[in-house]
Amino acid sequence: MSGRGDQDMNAELTPAWHFRCSQCGSTYERDEVRYLCPACAGDTPAAVPLRGVLTVELAYDTLAPQLDPRAPDWSLLVPVPRRFWPNYPVGNTPLAPGDALAATLGCGRLWLKLDGLNPSGSLKDRASFLVAAEARRLGERRVVTASTGNAASALAAVCAAAGLEALIFAPASAPRAKLIQMLVHGATLVPVDGSYDDAFALSIAYTRERGGLNRNTAYHPLTIEGKKTVALEMFAQLGGRAPGAVIVPVGDGVILAGVHKGFVDLQRLGLIDALPKLIGVQAESSDAIHHFVTQGTYRPAVRPHTVADSISVSAPSNAHLAKRAIEESRGSTLLVTDAEILAAQRALARTCGIFVEPAAAASVAGATKMGAQLAEDTVLLLTGHGLKDVDAAARGVELPRPVAPRLDALP
Repeated sequence: MSGRGDQDMNAELTPAWHFRCSQCGSTYERDEVRYLCPACAGDTPAAVPLRGVLTVELAYDTLAPQLDPRAPDWSLLVPVPRRFWPNYPVGNTPLAPGDALAATLGCGRLWLKLDGLNPSGSLKDRASFLVAAEARRLGERRVVTASTGNAASALAAVCAAAGLEALIFAPASAPRAKLIQMLVHGATLVPVDGSYDDAFALSIAYTRERGGLNRNTAYHPLTIEGKKTVALEMFAQLGGRAPGAVIVPVGDGVILAGVHKGFVDLQRLGLIDALPKLIGVQAESSDAIHHFVTQGTYRPAVRPHTVADSISVSAPSNAHLAKRAIEESRGSTLLVTDAEILAAQRALARTCGIFVEPAAAASVAGATKMGAQLAEDTVLLLTGHGLKDVDAAARGVELPRPVAPRLDALP
């Protein structure tokens, strides 16, 4: 989903579509509602997932004849006309073979989706790109979000490219590198003395009272649509077929829902026969979705504290759709420890030369646990670059002491 909108000012190819509530099934036209289903949302209490999350339902019958399976125009599946897209090169990230890692795990063919190579260093550029495009369509000048780091740094970067203002509420404990990245791009940063969930609530209160477009994950339905583009790329990069499985690091559940939505779109367009199994990996202390899937009842994570800050969430906003994604794809969830995450980060770097942040390494840790159980052609979704959080990686290495500049001083 590369932003070349300024070269395509006359393109209005987006077909008719509507929002559908993921809970009650009510449908809404494009500008009839902006965020959640008004019939279901109400005042969502703290510590529970959002109610009334909206999904985009495309006109699949209209679209199918327009898509050339050999060279599909994915802009047809994106619900913001291309002329509003920022001129910003999001997406089209490499899908690299992970043969060396597969050999160490004793499994079949692995693929590495390198979304840390997006401009701001994470998959979150995809959602921020589409919400920024929507802000331009609506004539909104300010986009607001809450984030532990990646969504906010992505928004700051995309807004800078799009000529928009970014206002960010982030936990003061977010990695320093991510906070600096937001400020370098010119965003207004409000560090919150509290959790991600506190920042999320504050940002919603801000846009409700003071205006702007809220980009919060799942709260704005186009965040799911932006993230689904990673699934469309996997399909194209595998030569027009779905992988056997996709391993996804899971915090609030929106990336998982986005990957699922992308493959559902492809299935409903007749381009694939079956959905790949989706495997959601959560940090041990941030296990709300894993508990929801495996036990059938929801409860928040009590004290989420993990080295993988991007998936550290107490009350995941998109737990309902995440659970649906796992079940409809016949997938599963599992938990990994911080030690397993850091070990996986080093293993990936040392076998494949790929440095990812801890949240992305959770995918590798999950694959390591599954080993030979992995399906053939499993894709590990690597959501963020390792330079996002060098301090975390430093826990597993020790810098050597300096030596005198003489050969005889070498060990």
